[in-house]
Order: sequence, then structure tokens, then C-alpha cells
Amino acid sequence: MVETLLNALNVRVIGTGQTYLVLSHGFGTDQSAWNRILPYFLSQYKVILYDLVCAGSVNPDYFDFLRYTCLDAYADDLVNILDGLGVESCCFVGHSVSAMIGILAAVRRPELFEKLVLIGASPRFLNDEGYHGGFEEGDIEKVFVAMKENYEAWVCGFAPLAIGADVPVAVQEFSRTLFNMRPDISLFVSQTVFSSDLRDILGLVKAPCWIIQTAKDASVPTSVAAYLRDNLGGRNQVVMLNVEGHMPHLSAPVLLAQHLNRAISSPIDTQSSKKSH
Repeated sequence: MVETLLNALNVRVIGTGQTYLVLSHGFGTDQSAWNRILPYFLSQYKVILYDLVCAGSVNPDYFDFLRYTCLDAYADDLVNILDGLGVESCCFVGHSVSAMIGILAAVRRPELFEKLVLIGASPRFLNDEGYHGGFEEGDIEKVFVAMKENYEAWVCGFAPLAIGADVPVAVQEFSRTLFNMRPDISLFVSQTVFSSDLRDILGLVKAPCWIIQTAKDASVPTSVAAYLRDNLGGRNQVVMLNVEGHMPHLSAPVLLAQHLNRAISSPIDTQSSKKSH
């Protein structure tokens, strides 16, 4: 069972360090999204890479529409991967939805996670009373309609919006992995993500969290980073990157790698853990 999961999700362990570092990609990409980040960490860490079951690089036959109706099933996959590899503790880096998958896994198995680094994370993408998630429900319904009617046209519009910055190679790369996803799986996962609300469990996370947010992100307002900082249960720190876009690992990999290195190797600054930087 575990062996099947490791093979199905293309799990790799590379690098020569002693500490395990998990890199978990977000919606619409696969583990190749970390390619420009990897060289900075292979000499210091054993890096664990895998594909979310919804990624276009995974055989779509493995995607169970009944099982993956909520993010808990993705957290199960993460925990099962770590157990299957015999990992006793790791530092976890998750982008977007994977940040929330890491939070769920850390609540379930806190001993596995020494630190969480959350890039472009959001516990709820929809606005709510007293909470600015960035999207109104009506706007999201229009997105779903666009995905159903013409997936190719939707990708061509969404990819540059998500990248944000004027980095054509990043737009091309994100478009490639989005097109690799089967459209019905892409739509289903989008609906799952936008229906998720993990605000109530944030306080259960005891691992220190380093929250990395870009200054202008079409998917996640900067206020969400502050919300996470103030509501996660451990010691938390926000780092604001002075770049645009939801995917700095594609559009600004050198800058992100610098901050990732600091986030992974440095303790949380308890004097400034409630302030943005």
C-alpha cells in the first residue's frame, strides 16, 4: 500500500544532508515547480519531493473523487509518505494549498514537523464576516463556469494572473503544468480548495511557522499572512517579499531561496514574531 503510494506520487529523496526537508507544491503545478529552488538546498538537506495526487504528472486513475473531497485526504498522503520513508521529523515547505495540507498533517502528527514554512498560504480563500480572504462566492462561481466551458482559455487567462510578475518563462511553466491536469480533476480540486475553511484548527498547530507572502498576490491578500501569524498556535513569523504574484518559486526563485534558507535554518524571532517584515 505504502509502496504503491510512493510510486504513484513520484516520491523522490535527493540531497546529501542529514535533515529532511519536504517541498510540497500547490494547485496547478507538480514537483518540477521547485526545480529552480532545489540547487540551493541539496548539499544541506535530504529533500523529499512528491506530486499531489491531482497533479498532471500523476496517473489520473489514482485520483479518487470520493476520497479527495476535502484536504484531509491529502494530509493523509503526506503523513503516509513520511511514515513510508521512515522519517521521524522534518521541516516542511508548502506552497498555497500544500501549506494548508501541512497544517492539517502537523495537527494530526505534531512530532513529525519541526517547522512549517508556508508560502502564499490561506486558511480560507472566500471572504467572511470579519475576514478578508480575497474572493466573493459569486466571483468564484464564474471561475468554475469558465473552467467548465473552455479549460484552455481559462488556463491562458489564469496563468499570467497567478504569476503576477512579468516573467514569461514562469507563465509558460505554470501553463504547462496546468494543461497537464485533466480538466475535470482541475475543476474538482479548485472547488475543494475554495470550499475549505481551516480557520478553526490553526490554534492547534504548535510547530513554529514561517509565513512567506508576496507584496501583491492576486490569490491571497497580505492581511491573510497577518491572520495566520496571529492565529496559528505556535511561534510564528511573517516575511513579506517585495515581489508580485502567487508563485515566487517560479517568478523569483533566487529571492525566495534566500528567504527559505533563512526560514529553515533560523529560529523564530520571538521579539518580532507578531510583526511583518
